[in-house]
Amino acid sequence: MTDTFKAYLLRESEDRKVSGAFEDVAVSDLPAPSPEGGDVTVRVAYSTVNYKDGMVMNGIGRLVRTYPHVPGVDFSGTVEASDNPGFTPGDKVVLTGWRVGEMHWGGYGELARVKGDWLVKLPDGLSLSRAMALGTAGFTAGLAIDTLEGAGMQPAEGEVLVTGAAGGVGSVAVALLAAKGYSVAAATGRSETHDYLKDLGADALVDRAALSEPPSRPLNKERFQAAIDNVGGSTLANLLTQISYGGSVAAVGLAGGNEVTTTVLPFLLRGVNLLGIDSVMCPAARRQKVWQMIAETLPMQKLDAISHSHPFDELPALGKAILKGEVRGRAVVTVGGE
Repeated sequence: MTDTFKAYLLRESEDRKVSGAFEDVAVSDLPAPSPEGGDVTVRVAYSTVNYKDGMVMNGIGRLVRTYPHVPGVDFSGTVEASDNPGFTPGDKVVLTGWRVGEMHWGGYGELARVKGDWLVKLPDGLSLSRAMALGTAGFTAGLAIDTLEGAGMQPAEGEVLVTGAAGGVGSVAVALLAAKGYSVAAATGRSETHDYLKDLGADALVDRAALSEPPSRPLNKERFQAAIDNVGGSTLANLLTQISYGGSVAAVGLAGGNEVTTTVLPFLLRGVNLLGIDSVMCPAARRQKVWQMIAETLPMQKLDAISHSHPFDELPALGKAILKGEVRGRAVVTVGGE
């Protein structure tokens, strides 16, 4: 192991302005991620750019408490050193969640030191780069589908809606659902994404504007057996009025707002389930199960269509672009490569 590694390091000035730059960081400066320490060191191959990463890199939301800080909420790579009995040097691993990139140093450095309990061994059939083409967004989509199927969603029971369908979570959700045999309706406000969504497997396209207004009545015509909602706000309230009897909505995002004004009638008269999806603190055993399902189900050519690769030095520009809605699908950043 070398004495230093390249990382994108954030610093905070006295007036609390956050700035970032690529720096050579001493390996000895890698902080332990918890009072219990970090028992696995990973040589990072790839990371991604998520909306939360854009916020962190640009000092929005005060998600980071301690500086200097290495952002990057997910990464894939190879174990370099381990004091954890579950991992040995050479193991290929993936990390998403656990407040890495926020409370703990993340994937925008050539090395990362984490707790072994946070790592998932790379499933068979998945490369390190494709693991990050999925990343937090792909894992969240898989977790939402697994949760909905646990609540009774089945391909034969009708249409499934995905809102924010052209984003990272939405894109993977559309492709995964289609691969599992579901009839998928994709909601988007951008007409230029229609062909893209159809290529991923969407059977129907729904105008985002048709869902974004507050519902006009407590119950509307039943249309969807289930939905994966990236938007929240009035879109989620509208969705709840259109879910079929016994159906479910998996809430995964809040791009349209974190407040939902609705009635209890969808729950009382149609038995609708509102299921919260938390990919951050999801237990390790379930993580492994979901990652394996994704690796076995998702056609790799669909994943390749969703993702695009970028060199490490493009990271700052990507962090600004994603906040402007200018990043479609999944942006994979080559940190060290395979």
